[in-house]
Formats: sequence, C-alpha cells, structure tokens
Amino acid sequence: MSAFQKLNAFVFTLTCCLYLSACTQSADDSSNGANQVPPAPKPEVVQLNYSVVAQFPHDITSFTEGFLVHDGQLFESTGAPDNLPQTRSLLGTVDLKTGKISKKAEIDRSIYFGEGICFLGNKLFQLTYKNQIAFIYDAKTFKSIGSFNYANAEGWSLTTDGKLLIMSDGTANLTYIEPEHYHVVKTLAVSENGVPQQHLNELEMINGFIYANIWLTNTIVKIDPSNGKIVGKLDLSSLTYEAHNKNPEADVLNGIAFDDKNDKIYVTGKLWPNIYQINFPH
Repeated sequence: MSAFQKLNAFVFTLTCCLYLSACTQSADDSSNGANQVPPAPKPEVVQLNYSVVAQFPHDITSFTEGFLVHDGQLFESTGAPDNLPQTRSLLGTVDLKTGKISKKAEIDRSIYFGEGICFLGNKLFQLTYKNQIAFIYDAKTFKSIGSFNYANAEGWSLTTDGKLLIMSDGTANLTYIEPEHYHVVKTLAVSENGVPQQHLNELEMINGFIYANIWLTNTIVKIDPSNGKIVGKLDLSSLTYEAHNKNPEADVLNGIAFDDKNDKIYVTGKLWPNIYQINFPH
C-alpha cells in the first residue's frame, strides 16, 4: 500500500470513529433527556416561619373567642363553658401589662356563649355560639344598639375586608355578610390542595389575606380570599406546649390580632397564660 493510500485509509478510519462517537453521544443525550425528571412544582401551601418578638401576660380565666386590634387597643371576647364557672362571656380591651380585660360589654352566660367580634364602621359586632344571634354595639360607647340573626347553625368568629363582615361557623365555609341589612352576599369555600378545610375558627385579615385558627390544632392558615385556597401555614406547636407547661388547664390555640398601624401581630389561646407578639412574612 502506497503512502497516499495509507493516508486515505487513516482519514477514513478517523472519520468513521468521529461519526460513531457523535452518534453514541447523541443517543446518550437523547436517552438522558427522556429519563430526566421535570422539576417539582412549587408547593401551593408555604410553611411560614415565625419568631417571637415579645411575651405579655394573659388572664387564664379568659376563654378566648375573639382577638383584634382597634384604634391602637387590643380587644378580646370570651366564652363561658358550663364546666368552667370562672369564665364569662364578655368583651373589652386587654391591658398588656396585666393581661386583664377591661369589660366593655357582657352577655348572660346562662343564655349565650360569647364568640368572635369585629369592628366595622361605627359598630362592634359580637357573635354567639348556638343562639344564631349577633349583638351590635356602638363602637365608641359600647352601648347595645341592636342585633341580627344568621342562618348558620353556629357562630364562631368574625373579621372584615373593610366592606363586609366575614364569618366562620366551624365548617370549611366563610360567610360574607353586608353590614346594613345583614344579608348574605356570598360564601367562600376554603380548601387545601382541593380538600375542604374544616373547623375554621378565629379569623383575622392581614394585608389582604384571611388568617384562620384551625380548631383543635396548633395551626393558623393563610387563605387567599379570591379563591378560598390555603396558601400558607403557621405551626405554633411550640407556643402551645409552652402554654400547657405554664398552665396545665390551658386549652387550644385561638386568637390572632393584627395591629396594622404598627405592623404587630399577637396570638394567644383559650386560658393561655401568655399573649405572644410574633413576626412572620406577611
């Protein structure tokens, strides 16, 4: 074989090797692409991390049902279970130095079980548990100015979007009520990943989202009011355990209040010995 023929044979062999290598690499790339796992979708429900900013005393006879900040003052409403004779169905302002409630109004515990409260316009509204009646007070004098009835089997909590009352009743639904004639405007079904979230309890509106305690749990959920989907969760188990360690009679987590003027958030629970100021992305 001549030198020229040898050179041609070498070039041919090299070309074949390069072609086969390219084909093999292409096949490997195609195979790898087929086996690649697509990135996992972002979870619909985000776990919200929180920090404790401060602690304040809380009256361990306060069976907390409503919790909010109005005109710079922390308000609380309470219920009175039959088996806890020391409890009362009242509402008033909370002194953060002592945890005591300065009573503004009280209903007969032998007839009514006080539930959630809400300020809207020049009125203060207070739900009752099973009587299907809400009491109305003047927001400045706290004198009784009326009442209205609701069809929900039970009244649990109230908040507002600034226009309508938003009511929980222990189910997975929130009821929107206009504050003049008290007609139901709409019902919002709340769900987590398509599953209805039962036991919605104490409510608070924070920066356009509804936050709700879930009864019998250590969880507060963040609800998108445009569609009812739960988009975030707070696990306050550590605060619940601390409350029980300090007061073995402490009951469930219940109470979230937002001071929008000072961007402060307070939480507590039924018969808890403390109110906690916490912070989380909101």
